[in-house]
Amino acid sequence: MELSVLVLVVSFVILLALSVPIAVSIGISTLLTMLVTIPFEPAIITVAQRMASGIDSFALLAIPFFVLSGMLMGRGGIAHRLIEFAKVLVGMLPGGLAIVNILACMFFGAISGSAAAATSAIGGFMIPIMNKEGYDKNFNTAVTVTAATTGLLIPPSNVLIVYSLASGGVSIAALFIAGYLPGILMGLGLAIVAGIISLVRKYPVGKREGFVVSIKKFLAAIPSLMLIVVVIGGIITGIFTATEASAIAVLYSFVLSVFIYKEVKLTELPEILLKSVETTAIVMLLIGTSTAMSWILSYENIPQSISAALIGMTDNKYVILLIINILLLIVGTFMDMTPAILIFTPIFLPVVTNLGITPLHFGIIMVMNLCIGLTTPPVGSVLFLGCGIGNTSIGKVIKPLMPLYAAMFVVLLLVTYFPWISEVLPKLFGY
Repeated sequence: MELSVLVLVVSFVILLALSVPIAVSIGISTLLTMLVTIPFEPAIITVAQRMASGIDSFALLAIPFFVLSGMLMGRGGIAHRLIEFAKVLVGMLPGGLAIVNILACMFFGAISGSAAAATSAIGGFMIPIMNKEGYDKNFNTAVTVTAATTGLLIPPSNVLIVYSLASGGVSIAALFIAGYLPGILMGLGLAIVAGIISLVRKYPVGKREGFVVSIKKFLAAIPSLMLIVVVIGGIITGIFTATEASAIAVLYSFVLSVFIYKEVKLTELPEILLKSVETTAIVMLLIGTSTAMSWILSYENIPQSISAALIGMTDNKYVILLIINILLLIVGTFMDMTPAILIFTPIFLPVVTNLGITPLHFGIIMVMNLCIGLTTPPVGSVLFLGCGIGNTSIGKVIKPLMPLYAAMFVVLLLVTYFPWISEVLPKLFGY
């Protein structure tokens, strides 16, 4: 086992260092590990079989639909309507534009299910506006990239669907509902820190909108916000499943973007469909190769070894949870969310269930950890994207990110040690 683990870790790290795409790195390192114990041809066949079985899941049908829905929403003029609505709600507070940015990212991230889409759509609008009003551009970028991750907790969320698969069938509907309070708490924590920083730096405060203008902006945003109500409401009431809800989301997004807002032309649909297919293909390849790596880890009894090592270190539930959180935060700095969930869920889930943590609660803990990883170097995809949009560098953004990291970590600890935050809403709705 020691040789297999060494081959897996060393080959994976070397491939990542050579900037080989993460899915290819996972696939090659898995194959090399299998070659330690079995001949080439059976190894190739086994990897192919495990990849095929990894994506052979009905629940995964929701991912291409939610991806397409997010693409339509991103092109459909949703972002600026949500920003205007957020200004009505919080624009008059200290650091109003920073809090508007956070709230708009929460809205858009929840609607699109993509942190990258939220960073592009909201950051593309808000960062230039905040720059013009005298906010520091590095602070503006830091606020955007951290706030964009909240949409991965607030449903619909593709990563929660992936966790459902990796955990062996935790209800997607229950995971969706469980993400609301942690996602809102994360946004609230970021807003408090951003507000304090803005107050100390004396950033400008926005004016309060008149009643008539506020109503108009609210009405303009309602169709966009209704997507969340339709999708989650339909799942909770049992009208349709999470997979069926994804198809409903596409239909709703299509009608809203093409016929109501009229921001997407019919001639643009082939391009949107092609980009959706490309994104889905990348996600599915990640799922397939990660499933193969997860299988080889189980075959080598690595999850059992790690579980025994953790329990051997201490029998204190809170210390073990802290160690797992730290390990997941480290994983998030160099690995994308999808493979991280598929590979590390089978490793850590048995440990936490032995401690009395439910798979539902652990799913939210895991996603929160990996959300933070999206905003951290060296592989934080959302951080890189945000720096590109904000026309700045990672080195300059790290300092303003620190207090926002602190807020995210505090919320992570609250959610970790108070399961009620994750579990109260699912229990309320009978899950």
